[in-house]
Amino acid sequence: MIVLKTLAEIKCMQEAGRIAAGALKAAGEAVEPGVSTATVNKMAEEYIRKHGATPTFKGYNGFPAAACISINDEIIHGIPSNSRIIKAGDIVSIDTGATFKGYVGDNAATFAAGEVSPEAQRLCDVTRESLYEGIKMAVAGNRIGDIGSTIQRYCEERGFSVVREYTGHGVGRVMHEDPSVPNYGTPGRGVRLLPGMTIAIEPMINQGVAAIKQLPDGWTVKTKDGKLSAHFENTIAITSGEPLILTMI
Repeated sequence: MIVLKTLAEIKCMQEAGRIAAGALKAAGEAVEPGVSTATVNKMAEEYIRKHGATPTFKGYNGFPAAACISINDEIIHGIPSNSRIIKAGDIVSIDTGATFKGYVGDNAATFAAGEVSPEAQRLCDVTRESLYEGIKMAVAGNRIGDIGSTIQRYCEERGFSVVREYTGHGVGRVMHEDPSVPNYGTPGRGVRLLPGMTIAIEPMINQGVAAIKQLPDGWTVKTKDGKLSAHFENTIAITSGEPLILTMI
């Protein structure tokens, strides 16, 4: 069931989103060669708690940390660890969320550890740009397929592939609500967008094939061919005009 939010609820979600965005920024600033992913996670959690929120991810279905931190060919759900040390040239995807006053802000971005290869930088740039191309389509009267097809076309025209098994989603009092928001699709198909809908749009884009594999830890998802992946996400609200990005500082 899709839950439409009131203006007051969207304002609460905007507060949660600002905290989530601040936590993502703090974690991203910690991404440096020689730093552990546990340290990056600590930066996110400390920011969230300092601002009076709780880390949405921690304990969610048993996940042990405040942020998912995925390196290079890891697509999503990487578990932070003291033993996982970021290396020069890595790309590091961080996904984190904050719950504030009962509402969730959810966002992600991929950061460079020092100087990265031109190919890695291009993947990150295209993935980030595809997110904002998708957001442009998130207007009342359009359909979910208009968002996904725009992201898919933008990335595939530039030689990248779109993960199918994981998608964006509705957000509200819980992190995952209806509807599902795929990063692929057909224009004019799917759920119609209405004012008051709040969704997370999050392209997960691979350098090589779209196929994935899951590691034995039950969380970490990697590219099947071992090539790089990037991940960007914002929580937005559908309004009577332009889409409102809720995960902005």
